[in-house]
Amino acid sequence: MSYINVENVVKEFKVVRREKGLINALKSLFHREYDIVTAVDHISFTIDKGELVGYIGPNGAGKSTTIKMLSGILVPTAGRITVDGVIPHQNRKENARRIGVVFGQRSSLEWDLPMEETFDLFQKIYRIDDRMYKRNVEFYVELFAMQSFLKRPVRQLSLGQKMRAEIAVALLHDPEILYLDEPTIGLDVVAKNHIRQFIKRINSEKKITLMLTTHDMDDIEQICDRIIMIDQGKLLYDGFLQNFKEKYGGEYTITVDFAYAEEGREVDPRLQLVSIEGQRKVYVAHRSVIETTEALRYFIDNFDVSHLNIREADIEDVVRNAYVKG
Repeated sequence: MSYINVENVVKEFKVVRREKGLINALKSLFHREYDIVTAVDHISFTIDKGELVGYIGPNGAGKSTTIKMLSGILVPTAGRITVDGVIPHQNRKENARRIGVVFGQRSSLEWDLPMEETFDLFQKIYRIDDRMYKRNVEFYVELFAMQSFLKRPVRQLSLGQKMRAEIAVALLHDPEILYLDEPTIGLDVVAKNHIRQFIKRINSEKKITLMLTTHDMDDIEQICDRIIMIDQGKLLYDGFLQNFKEKYGGEYTITVDFAYAEEGREVDPRLQLVSIEGQRKVYVAHRSVIETTEALRYFIDNFDVSHLNIREADIEDVVRNAYVKG
């Protein structure tokens, strides 16, 4: 049996219908009408223990709602969720001991406390025994290179330092699962890279199951082997990242600098000309029609070229294409 099981889950919210005009506003004080908004629409997936899964989708797709249901904060309208056999919303205390949650846009840290006192606070909240507490503080302070800012109030920390602190606190009680919601939002390139490396190391060394939601596709490409994609509450894709690229990607651009003008010469119709600038021409093709190696060999064998360059579709292009195809 899989560690996390999400079976045909639906989550609906009642939203007050707001009509324009003063009269309608007064009416709504005595008789409110509601619309039903479906945030998660019959989603099913499983995650095995120790997996590192990317959970992606546009704003409003239902990602955070799913995380809140997995955490036991929200109750599904329909369907069933179990985490290691436990139903999160029915066993919130037991589930809370197994999970760590980090929301990139909401801090769980006390602004005026230094990190060493914050650790003490969370020891009391999670009732962590002294031996485990000492071991984990030492491990995460070293892992996240926190020595230089342990005595500084949280409000004085940089965004990257705060995120390291957030993750360390979420892991202090040895959770089996870590839910990360936008952990690199607002960080610079260097800080993002550090967080990605930390996440991979946590997964590798602690064997923690990780579920990552993010809009930064570099996070997904550098961290995850598997992705689950949703849009408008519905599941679009669940599988390996490489298979996803092959299914929704495959398009590439080949730029050719000809040694001299090639006016009038026919080019393989599988290569679509999209721009001309002097003796430089840019073509678009798809792997399902002609492989990159064949396209390169074609130009080398049939034309006098001074330079060739192939650009594969990046992960953002692939994701965009997946949303368009639905």
